[in-house]
Amino acid sequence: MDNALIALSNELAAAVERAGRSVVTVHARPRLASSGVHWRQGVIVTADHTIKHDEEITIGAPDGASIPATLVGRDPGTDLAVIKAANLQNPVVDFSDTPVQTGNLIMNIGRAPDSGVNATMGVISAVSGSWRTWRGGRMDQYIRLDVTLYPGSSGGVVVNTQGEALGIATSGLSRLAGLAVPISTVNRVVDELLAKGHISRGYLGIGLQPVALPAELSKKLKLANSGGVIVLSVESGGPAEKGGLLIGDILVGLDGKPVADTDDVQAVLEPGFVGKPVSAKLVRGGAIAEASIIVGERPRKAE
Repeated sequence: MDNALIALSNELAAAVERAGRSVVTVHARPRLASSGVHWRQGVIVTADHTIKHDEEITIGAPDGASIPATLVGRDPGTDLAVIKAANLQNPVVDFSDTPVQTGNLIMNIGRAPDSGVNATMGVISAVSGSWRTWRGGRMDQYIRLDVTLYPGSSGGVVVNTQGEALGIATSGLSRLAGLAVPISTVNRVVDELLAKGHISRGYLGIGLQPVALPAELSKKLKLANSGGVIVLSVESGGPAEKGGLLIGDILVGLDGKPVADTDDVQAVLEPGFVGKPVSAKLVRGGAIAEASIIVGERPRKAE
């Protein structure tokens, strides 16, 4: 038994050493540094909520070097930020190709300026499918962690017992527990930020509110759902107005899928829909009407 515990202890220490070589400190807020992961050569990923200033960012490398860095872009929706730094000598992180499962033993690896690499151990407490964060970003998978995230741990790497990355740790997307942003989501965000410097978000230019439909009307119109979202406002010159939507229309279908709540509308506001037409099914004057809306790109806030 003692030999098994010693072997496990040594295995975990080796995993921390392996992953820790790819973890850096990110100095982009007063007093408290955060952690970041050398994701691709010269490209560091960290948690967006820890980036408090866009300039004068430095990276603390594992060898103690302080390296000037540049913010490429950020995606508050997934709580990810991408930073570039030249002359990084530490290796990029190794990725796991094994699906995560509830109960898997995991560690979160961060780095602090004074104490260096740090580790906490726990398990994956829940795993489910694609979901949307309270900030509006889409995650390819929900991965909840039963692990301590100390101040400065957000932006660190969540690894398996072999030291292979499962995702980026964040405390900024849930009040209940730390989460891991899965590898596929990180790669998608990194690709777009490197290409464009920002994440495209779709918009329709309408104000919506959920509304219940009378049972008789739903039955008469053969609707799959008993509710929809009513159009309360239409932006002048916006995508919805150009598509012919009117105040008082009740949206009950979008892109061939039922709409019962505003969350159902969010599905067509993903980056891949920008510039493309989507079909809209409406209740107008007690009858079904059809419209086609070309999804616009949400205007970016002034820098």
